[in-house]
Amino acid sequence: MSKSWSLARIRAVDRIAMEEFAMPGLMLMENAGRGAADWILAHAPGQVRAVILCGTGNNGGDGLVIARHLHAAHVAVEVWMIGDASRMTPDTRSNYAIVSNTRIPCRWIPLDAAIPTDAGATTIVSDIAQADLIIDALLGTGSSGPPRGAMAMAIRVANESAARRFAIDIPSGLDGRTGVAYAPTFRAEATLTFVAAKNGFDSPNALPYVGRVIVLPIGVPPEVIERTEAIDETCEVPE
Repeated sequence: MSKSWSLARIRAVDRIAMEEFAMPGLMLMENAGRGAADWILAHAPGQVRAVILCGTGNNGGDGLVIARHLHAAHVAVEVWMIGDASRMTPDTRSNYAIVSNTRIPCRWIPLDAAIPTDAGATTIVSDIAQADLIIDALLGTGSSGPPRGAMAMAIRVANESAARRFAIDIPSGLDGRTGVAYAPTFRAEATLTFVAAKNGFDSPNALPYVGRVIVLPIGVPPEVIERTEAIDETCEVPE
């Protein structure tokens, strides 16, 4: 695994790319999701049934991009959105609008769904249990504390499955700064992370959850990377 970076530095890459290099966030999300989809297609070949678990933040947006590219490659893919649709970030909302106009099954379940009596909870459990491949795009590096509600339920069911499991950017439930794995944390065969591995991945506590760490680019020029070299976890990201 290449040298890990602080979350402050990784966030600065996004900020500088968007604010100073005129790269729209939607472009960065597309590059990230397309790169992850290409890796998945190369490493999980064959006729598979993929279930992508998406939150409403930008990590969920990455998952929606992945869903679209897997669908274009004729993979049987379905998406579960967990949370409140009104809380989607703008870029995630844009990708959700695209997916909603395709034949990809895309269902919602509220975070506080009653388990297991809620009909949606019963369906998502069944879908996860029958999947050949489960992709975790629930929570990104901005989350803190343990997953809860329907997210926690989905992670537990996924971890009990015999399916292959890939995490997008970071396994949901893992703290990218400290490496603390909250209960539950998605247990991935591989973590497809963007720009650089996160500092928390180096923790022995994180190893059972991140699996193989694959660092994927998001298309930012080297000048962006160079401008973040002095940033570490102990300093503020410059304004």
